[in-house]
Amino acid sequence: MSAVLHRNLRSTPQLALKGDGVYLVDAEGRRYLDASGGAAVSCLGHGHPRVTAAIIAQLGKLEYAHTSFFTNEPSERLAQMLVDSAPAGFGKGRVAFLGSGSEAMEAALKLARQYFVEIGQPGRSRFISRRMSYHGNTLGALAVGGHAGRRALYQPILIETSQIAPCYAYRDQRAGETEEAYGLRVADELDAEIRRLGPETVAAFIAEPIVGATLGSVPAMPGYFARIREICDRHGVLFIADEVMCGMGRAGAMFVSAQEGVRPDIITIAKGLGAGYQPIAATMASERVAGAIEAGSGLLANGHTYMSHAVACAASIAVIETIEAEGLLDNVQRMGALLSRRLNEAFGQHPHVGDIRGRGLLQSLELVADRDSKQPFAAKEGLAARIKQTAQGLGLICYPSSGTADGVNGDHVLLAPPFTIDAGHVDEIVETLGAALAATLPAARSAA
Repeated sequence: MSAVLHRNLRSTPQLALKGDGVYLVDAEGRRYLDASGGAAVSCLGHGHPRVTAAIIAQLGKLEYAHTSFFTNEPSERLAQMLVDSAPAGFGKGRVAFLGSGSEAMEAALKLARQYFVEIGQPGRSRFISRRMSYHGNTLGALAVGGHAGRRALYQPILIETSQIAPCYAYRDQRAGETEEAYGLRVADELDAEIRRLGPETVAAFIAEPIVGATLGSVPAMPGYFARIREICDRHGVLFIADEVMCGMGRAGAMFVSAQEGVRPDIITIAKGLGAGYQPIAATMASERVAGAIEAGSGLLANGHTYMSHAVACAASIAVIETIEAEGLLDNVQRMGALLSRRLNEAFGQHPHVGDIRGRGLLQSLELVADRDSKQPFAAKEGLAARIKQTAQGLGLICYPSSGTADGVNGDHVLLAPPFTIDAGHVDEIVETLGAALAATLPAARSAA
């Protein structure tokens, strides 16, 4: 009996004993290709010598100093690296380093609130996000998330927020509607919601530039985020870009906002920032936001014990340096294109694969009971969980998730392998996933 409070109290997971490049190895010596990087975390795979050496070196200097007394060299250097590579408007911005993506979103919400208090608009306290989004599992982050299933248990203790439609063309684009027209139509829901609430009450709009775990790597339509930026500017509302899953190289660029040609006011990052070698996340405040606080109270009204942890920041510096030194953004683009092509070749006509989508090494298959009607599998079938279990038994770690269609029903399989994969790994991923789907979907088909 395990004393760990595992996700399933009736079952103890297999014991992972070591990591070896893109593979994990369990206590019995079985090898698993980590094709989702856990939850899109392990972007460099496991056991990369540059990162482990940086951690060891930093432990030999300084492991921790509380930020109310000291700063430290790794955090100062990492912050500068991030603002130097961020989208326009962050050149003189500031960065807070925290322990998880959820903490980063909590800090972003507090930062947005403080910004408006500092500039004399204390009435702005409302947040708008999108249905079928996910922004973290702490209460504030969960409140701005739009996944019904994940919110349900905690609904009575969540702050009130608003959600508009996602930019989810597979299910919501109308017949005869162009991609651009669809993107602008759903973006304009933000304008309508701000007007309904009263612009003077709205602090920020929050969105993932590529929706991650809840919808399965859904990029926005062309022009969508440009319109979002216009609407936010029109009403004086901040735009918070949640790049926790899709950022830090996962989509082929360090910042997806830059790919979209849009300037957020606040950016949250995590996962690939530390590649799993240390728990770390960041909330990035633009010049606009940081400057207002500096000119006002001059004090950040939010703090955490492990902010700017020296070892975590040193690990992140090594991760970023490795991505640059090994040309891994180019590899993400090449292997992402290859993975997308191989997935389409293998599953493009599959009777239960409704959509194949993504960008870079963030790719997903949406599974459906019927391709023509796009009818999802019912939640009671537990399809995502069964695919996960079957794939793991075959030596593949992937990230199936449920509730894709409406927050309760529907399933997808998300792939987010390390940036270091090669063509052979892509073939192994597609072949093993095909075997897992073949073993799982007949039972799902008969039960649907």
